[in-house]
Amino acid sequence: MPETIEAEVLEIDGSPPPPPREPEPEPAWKSMRGKVFRLDRRWWPLWLLLGIVVFAFVAVFGLIFGVVMLVAKAVGSILRFLFGGSTPRGGGGLSRPVH
Repeated sequence: MPETIEAEVLEIDGSPPPPPREPEPEPAWKSMRGKVFRLDRRWWPLWLLLGIVVFAFVAVFGLIFGVVMLVAKAVGSILRFLFGGSTPRGGGGLSRPVH
């Protein structure tokens, strides 16, 4: 039976092994996990202004959406009146007729 030769590999393809990698430092945001985060008091006017701007955007786009929906319903009802849409809205077509 042939003897087993054990050896430690020191070089591959004639170059020394790479140095061991040092662990990367943990990002700052990971170290903040689980801790209470308080905003600096000096920045409250900025946060108030940003809150007002966001509220204004939401209100404006909400109003635009509401107006578009009202116009779409009005156009739909006018077209239904002009072209004879006989099915009433609101599930009325599902009820049985009363004799």
